[in-house]
Amino acid sequence: MKKKFNTRSIHEGQIPDDKFGSVSPPIHQTSTYKQKDIDDFIYDYSRAGNPTRTNLETNLASLEGGSGAVAFSSGMAAITSIIQILSSGDHIIFTSNVYGGTYRLMETVMSRFGVESSWVDTGNIQNVKDAMQSNTKMIFIETPTNPMMTLSDIASLSNLAHENKCLLAVDNTFMSPFCQRPFEYGADLVVHSTTKYLSGHSDVIGGVVIVKDSNIEEKLKFLQMSVGAVPGPFDCWLTQRSLKTLGIRMERHDKNAREIASYLELSNKFNAVFYPGLTSHKDHDLANKQQIDPDGCIRYGGMLSVEFPNYEVARKFIMKLQIFTLAESLGGVESLICHPAKMTHASIPKDRREELGITDGLVRLSIGIEDVDDLIEDLSQAIDFSL
Repeated sequence: MKKKFNTRSIHEGQIPDDKFGSVSPPIHQTSTYKQKDIDDFIYDYSRAGNPTRTNLETNLASLEGGSGAVAFSSGMAAITSIIQILSSGDHIIFTSNVYGGTYRLMETVMSRFGVESSWVDTGNIQNVKDAMQSNTKMIFIETPTNPMMTLSDIASLSNLAHENKCLLAVDNTFMSPFCQRPFEYGADLVVHSTTKYLSGHSDVIGGVVIVKDSNIEEKLKFLQMSVGAVPGPFDCWLTQRSLKTLGIRMERHDKNAREIASYLELSNKFNAVFYPGLTSHKDHDLANKQQIDPDGCIRYGGMLSVEFPNYEVARKFIMKLQIFTLAESLGGVESLICHPAKMTHASIPKDRREELGITDGLVRLSIGIEDVDDLIEDLSQAIDFSL
Protein backbone atom coordinates (compact mmCIF):
# COMPACT_ATOMS: atom_id res chain seq x y z
CA MET A 1 0.00 0.00 0.00
CA LYS A 2 1.44 3.34 -1.09
CA LYS A 3 0.68 5.85 1.64
CA LYS A 4 0.08 9.53 0.95
CA PHE A 5 1.97 12.43 2.55
CA ASN A 6 -0.14 13.14 5.64
CA THR A 7 -0.44 9.44 6.43
CA ARG A 8 3.32 9.02 6.23
CA SER A 9 3.93 12.13 8.33
CA ILE A 10 1.90 10.51 11.12
CA HIS A 11 3.01 6.88 10.82
CA GLU A 12 6.52 6.60 9.29
CA GLY A 13 8.98 5.90 12.08
CA GLN A 14 6.16 6.01 14.62
CA ILE A 15 6.38 2.48 15.95
CA PRO A 16 4.13 1.86 18.98
CA ASP A 17 5.91 0.53 22.04
CA ASP A 18 5.82 -3.30 22.13
CA LYS A 19 6.35 -3.66 25.86
CA PHE A 20 3.61 -1.40 27.21
CA GLY A 21 1.60 -0.65 24.07
CA SER A 22 1.94 3.14 24.14
CA VAL A 23 0.75 4.60 20.83
CA SER A 24 3.23 7.46 21.07
CA PRO A 25 6.75 5.99 20.85
CA PRO A 26 8.80 6.48 24.02
CA ILE A 27 11.73 8.87 24.24
CA HIS A 28 14.95 6.89 24.50
CA GLN A 29 16.68 9.35 26.80
CA THR A 30 19.93 7.49 27.26
CA SER A 31 23.60 7.95 26.50
CA THR A 32 24.55 4.27 26.39
CA TYR A 33 22.99 0.80 26.00
CA LYS A 34 23.17 -2.60 27.65
CA GLN A 35 24.68 -5.09 25.20
CA LYS A 36 23.67 -8.78 25.04
CA ASP A 37 27.28 -9.68 24.35
CA ILE A 38 30.49 -7.95 23.32
CA ASP A 39 29.54 -8.24 19.64
CA ASP A 40 25.76 -8.42 20.06
CA PHE A 41 23.98 -5.05 20.09
CA ILE A 42 21.83 -2.72 18.00
CA TYR A 43 22.93 0.56 19.57
CA ASP A 44 26.03 1.14 21.65
CA TYR A 45 26.31 4.91 22.27
CA SER A 46 23.86 7.69 21.50
CA ARG A 47 26.34 9.82 19.60
CA ALA A 48 26.52 6.97 17.09
CA GLY A 49 22.81 6.16 17.14
CA ASN A 50 19.61 6.44 19.12
CA PRO A 51 16.20 4.82 18.44
CA THR A 52 14.32 8.12 18.76
CA ARG A 53 16.70 9.75 16.28
CA THR A 54 16.35 6.78 13.92
CA ASN A 55 12.56 7.16 14.01
CA LEU A 56 12.85 10.85 13.06
CA GLU A 57 15.32 10.13 10.26
CA THR A 58 13.02 7.44 8.86
CA ASN A 59 10.10 9.86 8.83
CA LEU A 60 12.00 12.71 7.17
CA ALA A 61 13.50 10.48 4.48
CA SER A 62 9.99 9.32 3.61
CA LEU A 63 8.52 12.84 3.43
CA GLU A 64 11.26 14.15 1.13
CA GLY A 65 11.33 11.00 -0.98
CA GLY A 66 14.92 10.13 -0.10
CA SER A 67 16.54 6.81 0.71
CA GLY A 68 17.94 7.98 4.04
CA ALA A 69 18.30 10.95 6.37
CA VAL A 70 20.96 12.08 8.83
CA ALA A 71 19.84 14.34 11.70
CA PHE A 72 22.03 17.01 13.29
CA SER A 73 21.88 19.36 16.25
CA SER A 74 21.14 22.43 14.07
CA GLY A 75 20.59 23.49 10.50
CA MET A 76 24.10 24.93 10.41
CA ALA A 77 25.54 21.62 11.63
CA ALA A 78 23.70 19.93 8.77
CA ILE A 79 25.07 22.41 6.20
CA THR A 80 28.56 22.03 7.66
CA SER A 81 28.36 18.26 7.22
CA ILE A 82 27.42 18.67 3.55
CA ILE A 83 30.51 20.80 2.96
CA GLN A 84 32.67 18.36 4.93
CA ILE A 85 32.00 15.51 2.51
CA LEU A 86 34.20 17.50 0.13
CA SER A 87 37.98 17.87 0.32
CA SER A 88 40.50 20.69 0.49
CA GLY A 89 40.83 22.18 -2.97
CA ASP A 90 37.25 21.43 -3.97
CA HIS A 91 34.99 24.24 -5.14
CA ILE A 92 31.33 24.98 -4.37
CA ILE A 93 28.98 27.35 -6.20
CA PHE A 94 26.51 28.99 -3.81
CA THR A 95 23.38 31.00 -4.38
CA SER A 96 24.57 34.54 -3.70
CA ASN A 97 21.54 35.43 -1.62
CA VAL A 98 21.75 32.72 1.05
CA TYR A 99 21.13 32.76 4.77
CA GLY A 100 23.76 34.87 6.53
CA GLY A 101 24.92 31.93 8.64
CA THR A 102 25.78 29.91 5.53
CA TYR A 103 27.80 32.81 4.16
CA ARG A 104 29.60 33.25 7.49
CA LEU A 105 30.39 29.52 7.68
CA MET A 106 32.03 29.47 4.25
CA GLU A 107 33.85 32.79 4.41
CA THR A 108 35.23 32.56 7.95
CA VAL A 109 35.45 28.83 8.71
CA MET A 110 35.48 26.44 5.75
CA SER A 111 37.70 28.68 3.63
CA ARG A 112 40.47 28.10 6.19
CA PHE A 113 40.37 24.41 5.31
CA GLY A 114 40.89 24.98 1.60
CA VAL A 115 37.29 24.64 0.37
CA GLU A 116 36.78 27.26 -2.33
CA SER A 117 33.51 29.02 -3.10
CA SER A 118 31.83 31.26 -5.65
CA TRP A 119 28.65 33.24 -5.02
CA VAL A 120 26.35 33.78 -7.99
CA ASP A 121 22.73 34.46 -8.84
CA THR A 122 21.70 30.84 -9.44
CA GLY A 123 18.36 32.06 -10.75
CA ASN A 124 20.26 32.70 -14.00
CA ILE A 125 21.73 29.39 -15.11
CA GLN A 126 24.29 31.11 -17.34
CA ASN A 127 25.83 32.60 -14.20
CA VAL A 128 26.29 29.09 -12.83
CA LYS A 129 27.79 27.84 -16.09
CA ASP A 130 30.25 30.73 -16.06
CA ALA A 131 31.24 29.95 -12.45
CA MET A 132 31.96 26.25 -13.10
CA GLN A 133 35.60 25.25 -12.58
CA SER A 134 37.52 22.04 -13.08
CA ASN A 135 37.44 21.51 -9.29
CA THR A 136 33.73 22.32 -8.82
CA LYS A 137 32.15 19.47 -6.87
CA MET A 138 28.86 20.93 -5.67
CA ILE A 139 26.18 23.51 -6.38
CA PHE A 140 24.36 24.64 -3.23
CA ILE A 141 21.13 26.58 -3.57
CA GLU A 142 18.34 28.03 -1.48
CA THR A 143 15.03 28.29 -3.27
CA PRO A 144 13.29 30.49 -2.29
CA THR A 145 16.18 32.48 -0.87
CA ASN A 146 16.30 34.06 2.56
CA PRO A 147 15.13 36.86 2.68
CA MET A 148 14.70 38.05 -0.93
CA MET A 149 12.43 35.17 -1.97
CA THR A 150 14.18 34.60 -5.32
CA LEU A 151 13.96 31.15 -6.92
CA SER A 152 16.32 28.83 -8.77
CA ASP A 153 15.27 26.22 -11.30
CA ILE A 154 16.08 22.95 -9.51
CA ALA A 155 15.67 20.73 -12.59
CA SER A 156 17.90 22.87 -14.81
CA LEU A 157 20.60 23.15 -12.15
CA SER A 158 20.42 19.42 -11.51
CA ASN A 159 21.06 18.71 -15.18
CA LEU A 160 23.97 21.15 -15.21
CA ALA A 161 25.47 19.69 -12.04
CA HIS A 162 25.29 16.13 -13.29
CA GLU A 163 26.73 17.06 -16.71
CA ASN A 164 29.74 18.36 -14.79
CA LYS A 165 29.88 15.44 -12.33
CA CYS A 166 28.79 17.65 -9.44
CA LEU A 167 26.27 17.26 -6.66
CA LEU A 168 23.26 19.55 -6.30
CA ALA A 169 22.34 20.38 -2.69
CA VAL A 170 19.09 22.24 -1.98
CA ASP A 171 18.22 24.03 1.23
CA ASN A 172 14.46 23.39 1.35
CA THR A 173 13.85 25.02 4.75
CA PHE A 174 11.52 27.76 3.47
CA MET A 175 9.24 25.31 1.64
CA SER A 176 9.25 22.07 3.66
CA PRO A 177 8.64 18.77 1.86
CA PHE A 178 4.93 19.53 1.81
CA CYS A 179 5.39 22.47 -0.58
CA GLN A 180 8.45 21.36 -2.57
CA ARG A 181 10.41 18.12 -2.95
CA PRO A 182 13.73 18.78 -4.70
CA PHE A 183 14.49 15.09 -5.35
CA GLU A 184 11.62 15.09 -7.83
CA TYR A 185 13.64 17.57 -9.91
CA GLY A 186 16.98 15.77 -9.67
CA ALA A 187 18.64 17.12 -6.51
CA ASP A 188 21.21 14.91 -4.77
CA LEU A 189 20.93 16.26 -1.21
CA VAL A 190 18.20 18.17 0.61
CA VAL A 191 18.94 20.06 3.81
CA HIS A 192 16.58 21.56 6.38
CA SER A 193 16.82 23.52 9.53
CA THR A 194 14.30 21.35 11.36
CA THR A 195 14.06 24.26 13.79
CA LYS A 196 11.71 25.94 11.32
CA TYR A 197 8.59 24.49 9.68
CA LEU A 198 9.36 20.85 10.42
CA SER A 199 9.29 21.45 14.17
CA GLY A 200 6.99 24.40 13.74
CA HIS A 201 6.57 25.54 17.35
CA SER A 202 9.73 27.58 18.03
CA ASP A 203 10.88 25.15 20.72
CA VAL A 204 13.52 22.97 19.03
CA ILE A 205 16.93 23.51 17.39
CA GLY A 206 17.83 20.89 14.79
CA GLY A 207 18.86 20.06 11.24
CA VAL A 208 18.78 17.21 8.76
CA VAL A 209 20.31 16.14 5.47
CA ILE A 210 18.24 13.80 3.31
CA VAL A 211 19.94 11.78 0.58
CA LYS A 212 19.14 9.32 -2.18
CA ASP A 213 22.61 7.77 -2.45
CA SER A 214 23.74 5.26 0.19
CA ASN A 215 27.42 6.17 -0.27
CA ILE A 216 26.72 9.81 0.58
CA GLU A 217 24.59 8.69 3.50
CA GLU A 218 27.48 6.64 4.87
CA LYS A 219 29.81 9.65 4.66
CA LEU A 220 27.30 11.83 6.49
CA LYS A 221 26.67 9.17 9.14
CA PHE A 222 30.42 8.98 9.75
CA LEU A 223 30.57 12.77 10.17
CA GLN A 224 27.52 12.69 12.43
CA MET A 225 29.25 10.22 14.73
CA SER A 226 32.79 11.62 14.49
CA VAL A 227 32.00 15.32 14.86
CA GLY A 228 29.20 14.65 17.31
CA ALA A 229 26.77 17.42 16.34
CA VAL A 230 23.78 15.20 17.06
CA PRO A 231 20.32 16.17 18.28
CA GLY A 232 19.19 14.95 21.68
CA PRO A 233 16.41 12.34 21.93
CA PHE A 234 13.88 14.81 23.32
CA ASP A 235 14.45 17.26 20.44
CA CYS A 236 14.03 14.38 17.99
CA TRP A 237 10.79 13.32 19.68
CA LEU A 238 9.41 16.87 19.66
CA THR A 239 10.24 17.24 15.97
CA GLN A 240 8.58 13.96 15.05
CA ARG A 241 5.51 14.87 17.05
CA SER A 242 5.32 18.14 15.13
CA LEU A 243 5.70 16.42 11.76
CA LYS A 244 2.31 14.79 12.30
CA THR A 245 0.66 18.16 11.63
CA LEU A 246 3.10 19.47 9.00
CA GLY A 247 0.67 19.21 6.09
CA ILE A 248 -2.21 21.00 7.74
CA ARG A 249 0.10 23.66 9.20
CA MET A 250 1.70 24.38 5.82
CA GLU A 251 -1.71 24.72 4.18
CA ARG A 252 -2.59 27.44 6.71
CA HIS A 253 0.81 29.18 6.48
CA ASP A 254 0.43 29.26 2.70
CA LYS A 255 -3.18 30.48 2.77
CA ASN A 256 -2.46 33.27 5.25
CA ALA A 257 0.68 34.42 3.43
CA ARG A 258 -1.16 34.66 0.10
CA GLU A 259 -3.83 36.89 1.59
CA ILE A 260 -1.32 39.05 3.44
CA ALA A 261 1.00 39.45 0.44
CA SER A 262 -1.94 40.54 -1.72
CA TYR A 263 -3.09 42.99 0.95
CA LEU A 264 0.39 44.50 1.32
CA GLU A 265 0.89 44.86 -2.42
CA LEU A 266 -2.52 46.46 -2.94
CA SER A 267 -1.83 48.94 -0.15
CA ASN A 268 0.79 50.64 -2.37
CA LYS A 269 2.67 51.62 0.79
CA PHE A 270 5.93 49.77 0.17
CA ASN A 271 8.88 50.06 -2.18
CA ALA A 272 8.38 46.36 -2.94
CA VAL A 273 6.65 43.20 -1.69
CA PHE A 274 8.60 39.98 -2.26
CA TYR A 275 6.43 36.85 -2.43
CA PRO A 276 6.46 34.22 -5.21
CA GLY A 277 2.69 33.93 -5.06
CA LEU A 278 2.26 37.42 -6.48
CA THR A 279 1.97 37.58 -10.27
CA SER A 280 4.31 40.59 -10.10
CA HIS A 281 7.10 38.41 -8.69
CA LYS A 282 9.77 37.71 -11.31
CA ASP A 283 9.87 34.00 -10.45
CA HIS A 284 6.11 33.46 -10.20
CA ASP A 285 6.02 31.07 -13.17
CA LEU A 286 8.89 29.00 -11.80
CA ALA A 287 7.13 28.76 -8.44
CA ASN A 288 4.09 27.40 -10.26
CA LYS A 289 6.31 24.76 -11.84
CA GLN A 290 8.26 23.38 -8.87
CA GLN A 291 6.47 24.42 -5.67
CA ILE A 292 3.83 21.71 -5.76
CA ASP A 293 2.26 19.92 -2.81
CA PRO A 294 1.68 16.12 -2.77
CA ASP A 295 -1.85 16.57 -4.12
CA GLY A 296 -0.66 18.66 -7.08
CA CYS A 297 -1.64 22.08 -5.72
CA ILE A 298 0.70 25.03 -6.24
CA ARG A 299 2.20 26.33 -2.98
CA TYR A 300 4.04 29.57 -2.27
CA GLY A 301 4.84 29.06 1.42
CA GLY A 302 4.55 31.27 4.46
CA MET A 303 7.52 33.64 4.04
CA LEU A 304 7.57 37.11 2.52
CA SER A 305 9.56 40.32 2.71
CA VAL A 306 8.67 43.98 2.25
CA GLU A 307 10.86 47.02 1.70
CA PHE A 308 10.28 50.34 3.46
CA PRO A 309 11.89 53.62 2.36
CA ASN A 310 14.50 53.47 5.13
CA TYR A 311 15.48 51.94 8.46
CA GLU A 312 13.65 54.49 10.58
CA VAL A 313 10.29 53.78 8.96
CA ALA A 314 10.91 50.02 9.09
CA ARG A 315 11.73 50.16 12.80
CA LYS A 316 8.69 52.32 13.52
CA PHE A 317 6.50 49.74 11.77
CA ILE A 318 8.06 46.77 13.58
CA MET A 319 7.76 48.31 17.04
CA LYS A 320 4.08 49.15 16.54
CA LEU A 321 3.02 45.56 15.80
CA GLN A 322 1.03 43.76 18.49
CA ILE A 323 0.62 40.17 17.22
CA PHE A 324 3.79 39.78 15.18
CA THR A 325 6.79 39.13 17.43
CA LEU A 326 10.20 40.66 16.71
CA ALA A 327 12.48 37.63 16.74
CA GLU A 328 15.01 35.63 14.77
CA SER A 329 13.96 32.34 13.14
CA LEU A 330 10.80 31.47 11.21
CA GLY A 331 8.31 28.73 10.46
CA GLY A 332 6.55 28.60 13.81
CA VAL A 333 2.81 28.65 14.35
CA GLU A 334 3.15 32.23 15.62
CA SER A 335 3.86 35.13 13.25
CA LEU A 336 7.36 36.61 13.51
CA ILE A 337 9.07 39.63 12.01
CA CYS A 338 12.75 40.47 11.72
CA HIS A 339 15.11 43.05 10.26
CA PRO A 340 17.58 40.98 8.18
CA ALA A 341 20.29 43.63 7.85
CA LYS A 342 20.66 43.90 11.63
CA MET A 343 19.59 40.37 12.58
CA THR A 344 19.78 37.26 10.37
CA HIS A 345 22.18 38.73 7.78
CA ALA A 346 24.25 41.06 9.95
CA SER A 347 27.37 38.92 9.29
CA ILE A 348 27.29 39.88 5.59
CA PRO A 349 29.19 43.11 4.81
CA LYS A 350 26.89 46.10 4.24
CA ASP A 351 27.96 46.72 0.63
CA ARG A 352 27.34 43.08 -0.25
CA ARG A 353 23.97 43.09 1.54
CA GLU A 354 22.83 46.12 -0.41
CA GLU A 355 24.03 44.59 -3.66
CA LEU A 356 21.77 41.62 -2.90
CA GLY A 357 18.81 43.88 -2.11
CA ILE A 358 19.01 43.44 1.67
CA THR A 359 18.64 47.13 2.43
CA ASP A 360 18.17 48.77 5.81
CA GLY A 361 14.51 49.19 4.90
CA LEU A 362 13.90 45.48 4.29
CA VAL A 363 11.73 43.53 6.73
CA ARG A 364 11.05 39.77 6.67
CA LEU A 365 7.78 38.27 7.84
CA SER A 366 7.15 34.68 8.85
CA ILE A 367 3.39 34.31 8.56
CA GLY A 368 1.89 32.10 11.26
CA ILE A 369 -1.39 30.23 11.45
CA GLU A 370 -3.37 32.76 13.48
CA ASP A 371 -6.66 34.11 12.11
CA VAL A 372 -5.61 36.04 9.03
CA ASP A 373 -8.04 38.90 9.69
CA ASP A 374 -6.28 39.58 12.98
CA LEU A 375 -2.88 39.56 11.28
CA ILE A 376 -4.03 41.96 8.58
CA GLU A 377 -5.55 44.29 11.17
CA ASP A 378 -2.26 44.29 13.08
CA LEU A 379 -0.28 45.07 9.93
CA SER A 380 -2.76 47.75 8.92
CA GLN A 381 -2.51 49.71 12.15
CA ALA A 382 1.30 49.51 12.05
CA ILE A 383 1.31 50.74 8.44
CA ASP A 384 -0.96 53.66 9.32
CA PHE A 385 1.32 54.57 12.22
CA SER A 386 4.62 54.36 10.34
CA LEU A 387 3.84 55.56 6.80
